[in-house]
Parts: sequence; C-alpha cells; structure tokens
Amino acid sequence: MLAPSRGTTFQTVRRGHSPYPDGMEVLGFDGQVAVVTGAGGGLGRQHALLLASRGARLVVNDVGGSVRGEGADEDAASRTAREITDLGGTAVADTSSVATPEGGEAVVRTALEAFGTVDIVVNNAGILRDKAFHNLTPDLLRPVLGVHLEGAFWVTRPAWAHMREQGYGRVVFTTSSSGILGNFGQANYGAAKTGLVGLTRVLAIEGERHGIRVNAIAPLARTRMTEELLGASDDRLDPRLVSPVVAWLCHRACTVSGDVLAVGGGRVSRFFTGLTPGYFDPGLTPESVRDNLDRIRAEEGYTTPGSLADELAELFTRF
Repeated sequence: MLAPSRGTTFQTVRRGHSPYPDGMEVLGFDGQVAVVTGAGGGLGRQHALLLASRGARLVVNDVGGSVRGEGADEDAASRTAREITDLGGTAVADTSSVATPEGGEAVVRTALEAFGTVDIVVNNAGILRDKAFHNLTPDLLRPVLGVHLEGAFWVTRPAWAHMREQGYGRVVFTTSSSGILGNFGQANYGAAKTGLVGLTRVLAIEGERHGIRVNAIAPLARTRMTEELLGASDDRLDPRLVSPVVAWLCHRACTVSGDVLAVGGGRVSRFFTGLTPGYFDPGLTPESVRDNLDRIRAEEGYTTPGSLADELAELFTRF
C-alpha cells in the first residue's frame, strides 16, 4: 500500500483488520509517535502520510525553505499536518531548524509535549548547493553539512535519550547514491550523505542493547531536489514508492539494523561494504603495493565485515 494521495481518507490499520483481500497481516503503528523532518513536501510528506495512515501520531517538521535552504514558509509543515488531520490522522507541525542543537531539541520537545513519547525518527530534511569542488566556498559547504549531517545528529540525539530510557526506538537516516558512489558537483552533499552511513553503522551498534534499530535509505525519487537530474515528470520515480521501505524500517517487526537500502521505482536493494581478500606482506613496501595492485583490488572472494571487530578478526587470521 502506497502513501495515500490527496482526496483519499485514512483507514487506520489495526491488527486483525486487513484491507487486503487475502487478509494478510498489516504493519500498523497504533499508539506510536513518529518525527519526520523535512515533511512539508516531497519524500518527507509521503513518509508522514503513510505512517499516519497506519495509525502513527506525527510530528511534521519543516522550516519551509527553498531547495538551497534559503527563506522560510511556516505553513509548509502546517499544510502536511492539516492534510493528515483532514484525512483522519493525528499530527502537529513544527518549524524548528534541524541545523542547530537547539532546533533539534525543539523538534523532539514538540513530540514529547504533544504526545508524551517518541518512538520513531525519520531524518529526511535536506538542501542542495551544488558546485564543482574547486568552486566550493564556506557558504556552499557549511549549510549543507549543517542540515543533512549535523541536523540528523541534533534531532536524533535528544530522541535517542528517550528511546534508551524506554528500551525501544526506530531511526531512519536518508543517505544518497551521490555520497556512496559519488556525483560531479556534489562534494558537499556527498560528504554529508556518506557521513550519515557512518552514523547509521555506529548507532546500530550502540542501539542494539536498548532495542533501538537504526537504518538508512538511499532514495531515487522525483522531487524538487532531483528535478534537474531526474526530470520533473517521470512517474516511474514516484516518491510514494520510497515510503513503504521507510515504514518497514520504522516498524516494531523490523529485524535489521545498520543496513543501507537503495530504493527507487519499486526496486529495493542493499548497499554494503565489501572487503577484498587483498594481498598480505609482513615486509610491505611501496613497490610491493605497486606490483600487487591487481590482487589488492580483485573482488573475487570478498567478505562483508559487519563491524570493526570483524575486520580485525579477519586481519589477525593472516598474521
């Protein structure tokens, strides 16, 4: 089931009341509270709509700025919140900037004051200030890092404290293929997005003992941030086709943590870090690296270490 379109109404999904003809069990969020940043439009709006349609109570966060992060529209978050309530859901709006510690605290405080808890955080807010690396200036770098990477820190950290205390939580970060694979003119954006992969992996480890699962998506969808790259009218990349993956990662039944899922056009795949068997020489020299580069880079027999400990264990077997 995709996120609802305008003009529909929510059918709050409860266990035992499946809208599917075969009666399959449906993933619902009754009683849970979700914070979605950048939810005034695009992907964030679709995430919020889908979670709300499944019974979650929403904090819709958005400052309503431009794609470049300039200006503000205080009604952006309110429009999505009103849309949810008009469709029969529960939502409140928040216009705090995620780019500051105070703003992140304020977003989570909105959830606690309105609903008394926070179970889910979807970090979706983002901006673009693309420029070739040799032309990058501080005003093109710092705001991008501030919204994407630092913003994810500042919103998740106060929510994390509450999740640890209650022994449960779900966190989703939004990375990008531009960070994982690279893309011309996006050194600032790519650096921020790759940082989120590292944050995902670390928090998955730290959250395990507290019942907190942390994952990331790398979406391909038609939004105002991707119009120049993907075009403005390709329905195959409907942003509603991304939100079901977010909903699954947010659900209590989700068993994975530390994953990065590539999502777009109905396809879901996993990005992972592979380690080649490589070349071992206890007397390593620059020349032996040069002469064995093909062996170092050869992908046959690669492994996928799940942690630093796994990599060290693999290395120690070679000693």
